[in-house]
Amino acid sequence: MRVVILFGSEMGTAENAAEAIADELTSHDVSVYDMTDFDPADLDVADFHIIVCSTYGDGELPTGAEPFFNTLDATVPDLTGLRFAVFGLGDIIYGDTFNRGGEIAAEKLTALGAIQIGEHARHDSSTDIRPKDMARDWANTLPIPALLNT
Repeated sequence: MRVVILFGSEMGTAENAAEAIADELTSHDVSVYDMTDFDPADLDVADFHIIVCSTYGDGELPTGAEPFFNTLDATVPDLTGLRFAVFGLGDIIYGDTFNRGGEIAAEKLTALGAIQIGEHARHDSSTDIRPKDMARDWANTLPIPALLNT
């Protein structure tokens, strides 16, 4: 099973977190893509997907993730059997829209039949915890070995 990490970023923080996650998963076949460069038609149920997504504006997807999710909305593929995890980024000072980008991504994928695996990580930029550090720790909690046996 391949691990495909897709990031949607506005200012590069999600990309850095995606690279940190990839660094932790070196015992697996890992590929990292900017969502702007990844065709949703290439989503493969045989792969495990990790979505790393920031939040922009008033709780919206970042510009880097919009084309990917707009294509999913337009084509409505059947993603039954696709497994994914989400590492979201946001700032708690925005209250109700905190980490909404990652939540939108998860909602859109599950609405198409995909299954979210593991804890939905929610980094808060108001803390002293660096996104890359949290991403590394979170990556080690993913049940990838168990998924390999299914």
